[in-house]
Amino acid sequence: MALCLIAAVSFTLVSCDDDMDIQQSYPFTVEVMPVPNKVTKGQTVEIRCELKKEGDFANTLYTIRYFQFEGEGKLKMDNGITFLPNDRYLLENEKFRLYYTAEGEEAHNFIVVVEDNFGNSFELEFDFNNRNVKDDGLTIVPIGNFSPLLK
Repeated sequence: MALCLIAAVSFTLVSCDDDMDIQQSYPFTVEVMPVPNKVTKGQTVEIRCELKKEGDFANTLYTIRYFQFEGEGKLKMDNGITFLPNDRYLLENEKFRLYYTAEGEEAHNFIVVVEDNFGNSFELEFDFNNRNVKDDGLTIVPIGNFSPLLK
């Protein structure tokens, strides 16, 4: 009986693991405020973004990059950095703004990818059609004759 007790205790001690499992990698998303779906050449669209993390690990780094599939334009960060396609840039804040400036008359299509240093990523796709200013212009229709009021 003593032999069984010693065997049971030794198996218990052997099977213990002193290493604690610490979760370092947490899923995340990027929330974006609504943006217009049309843009004209020379127009800049503000894209407000917020990183939403399911957990927080102190040593997590986030990077951002973009790739343009269609159209010509520039994407800038709120800190003034102009992105080059597929180059990674350090994302320093959870809330950030991007500024896309259309440089062509055609439709614009690009993706923005936010990645962490654990291999997780979140992709955003933006599509802007060309806005024909004449079609979207404001038309004023007079409904009567008006005279200024005299004091």
